[in-house]
Amino acid sequence: MHKDYPRSRRVAEQIQRELAEIVRLELKDPRVGMITLTGVEVTPDYAHARIFFTQLGELKPETLQGLQRAAGFLRSQLAQRLKMHAVPQLHFVYDTSVEHGVRLSSLIDQAIAEDKRHPS
Repeated sequence: MHKDYPRSRRVAEQIQRELAEIVRLELKDPRVGMITLTGVEVTPDYAHARIFFTQLGELKPETLQGLQRAAGFLRSQLAQRLKMHAVPQLHFVYDTSVEHGVRLSSLIDQAIAEDKRHPS
């Protein structure tokens, strides 16, 4: 497991902020609709960045295809905005943690409701 360096974290946060704005304002691909960027992880050498995203409703395969297709454009836009020697390659990953959180919350609510119906 790699160490989490403060500079890596700052770079990842800056990439996330800038990409969110670029996707919202400049990306014209109709396949990429209502997505939320939930996190970014950069490799220690800043050569690659994993961009985690969620989508309202279920993931549509064309959304991931649209993001992958737009990676070059997004990277070029990042290069104009960031003061980095080299902008990392972008790799998009669907973030399932939100879905897991909703499912766990629902299970907890069901368990509490069941306990109220059948007190010990």
